[in-house]
Amino acid sequence: MTKATENQAFAFYFDASRCNGCKGCQVSCLDGRGLSLDRNFRRVYEYGGGTFTKNADGTMSQDAFAYYASVSCNHCEKPACTAACPTGAMHKKANGIVAVHDDICIGCNSCAEACPYDAPQLDKTRGKMTKCDGCFERLEFGLKPFCVQSCSQRALDCGTVDELQAKYGGAPGVGHIAPLPDAGITQPNLLIRGAKCSRPTGDTNGSVLNPNEV
Repeated sequence: MTKATENQAFAFYFDASRCNGCKGCQVSCLDGRGLSLDRNFRRVYEYGGGTFTKNADGTMSQDAFAYYASVSCNHCEKPACTAACPTGAMHKKANGIVAVHDDICIGCNSCAEACPYDAPQLDKTRGKMTKCDGCFERLEFGLKPFCVQSCSQRALDCGTVDELQAKYGGAPGVGHIAPLPDAGITQPNLLIRGAKCSRPTGDTNGSVLNPNEV
């Protein structure tokens, strides 16, 4: 039996073709989790680029593009954060969710420096690391995480890898889009459907257009 047909790990799904960049997922996470403004468990990146060229007849040609990517912790199969944590505070649960043992976290920031998705966020008031935990308390009552529930475009979903594959197709880490890093680094449990103008990971023709927001 293969991992592809028996993967019960928690995962997120994101459809870039539906996302309009409203940031409802980001705001609902901040509000629902009671986070300070300097901690964003979910962030919405605007990625775009392209050029405009003047033609000989005076008209313009262009290859401009822009799209959004909603990103949180991807509860990776090989999380860099847990490997970097010196106390074992950052750990992976049996259901695949990566979480923090608050009582033994020393706030050293090693996990944040290791994570290619910027998922761990330091609570500066308490000196403890925090991050997306899939809203596991809500999951236990059959509710979706705040970010998924609030998405007006239904661009976000969550479930086990098997459930999401059966519903949407694809596979975790396959089809990663810029500005996300190479999925091979941590093997994220994230299934993505790209937009028509999406660029692959590693693209150099665009850039993040809203760096101050993420």
